[in-house]
Amino acid sequence: MSEYIEIESELDDGAIVFTTNLSLTAKGQEEAYATVEALEEGSPVAQALSLVPGIAALTMRGGQIILTPVPDADDHALVADVTAALKEFFL
Repeated sequence: MSEYIEIESELDDGAIVFTTNLSLTAKGQEEAYATVEALEEGSPVAQALSLVPGIAALTMRGGQIILTPVPDADDHALVADVTAALKEFFL
């Protein structure tokens, strides 16, 4: 893929919310992954994110990701790793 992706993130009550300018799912669809194993079997974007350590669960809808980190995860490192994985995916 060769689209330019813009990513913003914010911490929200134990979750990390990412907002992008690109749709990460099929129009109107939601993808919910309760485990890393589910991410590994999911959509191509989910599979790319499954390589990021520290993800407990993840939901994607349109251009938004709601990520639940594992306990004691470094939120700032997780934001950096997810951002890098998304940018690499859309390169």
